[in-house]
Amino acid sequence: MTRLPGIDTDKLTDALYGLGWSTVKKLPEGVAVRLGRRIADTAWKRRGKGVRRLEANLARVVPDASSARLAELSRAGMRSYMRYWMESFRLPAWSEDRIKTAFDPEDVHHLTDGLKSDRGVILALPHMGNYDLAGVWVTTKLNTPFTTVAERLKPETLYDRFVAYREGLGMEVLPHTGGAAFGTLARRLRAGGLVCLVADRDLSSSGIPVTFFGEETKMPAGPAVLAVQTGAMLLPVTLWYDDTAVMRGRVHPEIEVPETGTRAEKAARMTQTLADTFASGIADHPTDWHMLQRLWLADLEPRPENGPVATGSETP
Repeated sequence: MTRLPGIDTDKLTDALYGLGWSTVKKLPEGVAVRLGRRIADTAWKRRGKGVRRLEANLARVVPDASSARLAELSRAGMRSYMRYWMESFRLPAWSEDRIKTAFDPEDVHHLTDGLKSDRGVILALPHMGNYDLAGVWVTTKLNTPFTTVAERLKPETLYDRFVAYREGLGMEVLPHTGGAAFGTLARRLRAGGLVCLVADRDLSSSGIPVTFFGEETKMPAGPAVLAVQTGAMLLPVTLWYDDTAVMRGRVHPEIEVPETGTRAEKAARMTQTLADTFASGIADHPTDWHMLQRLWLADLEPRPENGPVATGSETP
């Protein structure tokens, strides 16, 4: 948000999100849908930094797309992104029956079988669809609590809003910063629990290099390292929207720990497999990948080399 003279933009940002949660959830659904689409189209027409970055990212996903096609994709992507926000603002007001029918994942047996095994399960997702909806579906439909992490946002009051919101949906939320989250996640998994991590964008200096759509980037080490150290199942998940009010998704087969190699080598190979699985899902549904930030190393500024292991990347 642009800094304006005499205006505390952190407080303004917090107030705007507060307005969304307090007001949008009270709107009739049809009104909320139309409002979200109007906001998305307005943002797209203004071609701000986020829209331009989304379009540049989509150019890697769909390399043969013309400029006109990329514009179509970015417009649809902004509508998908705003659908995520409008749904998220309204989720606390949804009934249990509505939540149970609002998400229809394929191959969910990979998750339910994993939970029955008591090995612990790690669900790793890219920034696709609405991972909050997927999460509350798990806590409601499957009656299964889980632990996740959240990036510390500014202002702190906004971070507190997101934590309270997600805890209200039945999630245990740990702060992303610092190394304490990793130990807590490992304990939850060793107890047979469920951990959910958004894992397509590294927010630390300790990410694992991967090739993603033909170019180098880094992804969080956490999902693979946790699987190697605890024996938990690592299951990729991809999400997408269609023309209905129901979100679709797929729970992919387990990424197994390699039999040979050091722990670091095993984690690296698993993270590359995770990146390949994400790429396949994103290529099938590019407009539902909400990546409005820089991702590939060619676009990023250098960062310090040392830091705690990144468990996952979680940004709105």
